Amino acid sequence: MEFTNKIKEELEGKITALEDYIAENGIGSKQLNKAKKVQRDGNLALVVGSLITIAGIAIWAKSRNSDD
Repeated sequence: MEFTNKIKEELEGKITALEDYIAENGIGSKQLNKAKKVQRDGNLALVVGSLITIAGIAIWAKSRNSDD
């Protein structure tokens, strides 16, 4: 039982390594890398935009309260 689990884990590791190799060097790998970069840049823009919005709302609320 332990022997089959060991073999299964070893095969899964080899399959994962092969899949990673294909993803890095196979057909469409350049497009995949470009898509990952676009996704990362989009996420970064979303975070920065959210922070700017939150800061703007906080400044607006503070200035609105100080006028009263």
